[in-house]
Amino acid sequence: MTQSAASQIVSQLEKLMGLRLINRSTRPLQLTEPGKVYYEGCKRLVSEYHDLEASVRQAQAQLDGNVEVAAIYSVGLGDMGQYVERFKTLYPDTTVHIDYLHPDRVYEKVLGETADFGLVSFPKKSRDLTSRPWRDEEMIVACSPRHPLAQNVAVEPAQLQGVRYVGFNRDLTIRREVDRFLREQGVNVEVEHEFDNIENIKQAVELGTGVALLPEPTLRREVQAGTLVALPLFGCRLVRPLGIIQRRHHRLSTAAARFLDLLCTGETQESQPLGLQSEEPKDHLGRNGHNGRSRKARPTERTV
Repeated sequence: MTQSAASQIVSQLEKLMGLRLINRSTRPLQLTEPGKVYYEGCKRLVSEYHDLEASVRQAQAQLDGNVEVAAIYSVGLGDMGQYVERFKTLYPDTTVHIDYLHPDRVYEKVLGETADFGLVSFPKKSRDLTSRPWRDEEMIVACSPRHPLAQNVAVEPAQLQGVRYVGFNRDLTIRREVDRFLREQGVNVEVEHEFDNIENIKQAVELGTGVALLPEPTLRREVQAGTLVALPLFGCRLVRPLGIIQRRHHRLSTAAARFLDLLCTGETQESQPLGLQSEEPKDHLGRNGHNGRSRKARPTERTV
């Protein structure tokens, strides 16, 4: 700043405040008593402003290091745990929090911007949201080890005719899609109980209340423990699509964008990405799920 520009600014300040800030009768120039007070006060203000800037930047950095995800109950604690652990290995200064909720609450949190993005099945179209496919999960028959179907390697839809069945609540999209699938297969089941989440359905199936059609990844723990048997469908294919929803025009933080990329690429600590199934479904004994018959052609597929 030139001397003349500085002199003009000081003159304007003095005119504004109605007092002298600088004693011009001495050389070198000196501050008047009010000038000293004003100068020291301005120094404090500038220092506080710099502190404020640093605080805002630090708060933003902390926000950038936090990832908030809303997910439906059945996404799977095991699956997401692997993603979170992998992410922490790559970015140790970040924190990922996953809130498991009813589907309606997932949409509410994303729309309310209290979640960076959401994980849902059958993503809904909305002018306020964007969605992208995440992964498809094979739907298979779950039954108790004591159930007559448990002796099968795979189950044809016709074998479900008249069986006692545990299903999802009627207000859930997955229930409507499964019902449509069964109608297309010409199958009627006897619905014994209805629940809004997979955990309750699995518990009812374990007790022998009936069988259920559930996503294969949600049954791995029970199959490994021997409390449930998981049987692939033969002659047709039923799939539950999972998607990622975001608020339209919402810009993700760096950390959230990185975690989203990790989910989409499927990179975890295991060699095979989560959610990817082999072409030949396997039953609980690890055998190919086709009763020994050849599957040269791909079976009829329906995505639900």
